[in-house]
Amino acid sequence: MSTSPPTRDTFNHPEGASTKRSGYQQKPQILARKSVAQSRLFQIESLDLRFSNGEERQFERLTGADRGAVMMVAMPDPDHVLLIREYAAGFEDYVLTLPKGLVDPGEDIITAANRELMEECGVGAHRIEPLVELSLAPNYMRHRMQVLLATDLYPKRLPGDEPEPLIVETHAIEELPALLLREDFHEARAIAALYIARDRLREEKRNSATDLL
Repeated sequence: MSTSPPTRDTFNHPEGASTKRSGYQQKPQILARKSVAQSRLFQIESLDLRFSNGEERQFERLTGADRGAVMMVAMPDPDHVLLIREYAAGFEDYVLTLPKGLVDPGEDIITAANRELMEECGVGAHRIEPLVELSLAPNYMRHRMQVLLATDLYPKRLPGDEPEPLIVETHAIEELPALLLREDFHEARAIAALYIARDRLREEKRNSATDLL
């Protein structure tokens, strides 16, 4: 006798009863919130929560200025992408990643992306388009990163706030597996952004080839 596997919306209780899970769960009630610690960049906040089933828990999270941030997949030609090498204090070492930065007051994400490119890579972009929004460790912080694809680049340098000049490297976007083997390339947001950009470019190439048929 064959049995069908459970659907994604059901789960089994220890007693064996099967219950439907709602696609839109009720958010927990915030009973209290307080600042635990404050630094120049971050604030640690504790949240006392009561969930819809009556369970209560205390969560901690990092909060900041909430200005928004951008990360750019900047392509000097259709096959290559610009990466920067910068010091990462969290790892106490230099890492290879995509150019990125905070959105300044009064800027939209396109303006911020172009400014950060000029500051970190010495180039501007005639064409910048949003790709995706990414989060990082959402259990502990609400930080969101807007990823943008920048093409049709031109030389343009603006002074930035980096403590030392950044090294800019050019890599083939189709060589992502080789990049992942490097010890200095491991930032999850940069990896995700590059794969998303690569797939978008592949799809555009397929569509262009189809249009020519």
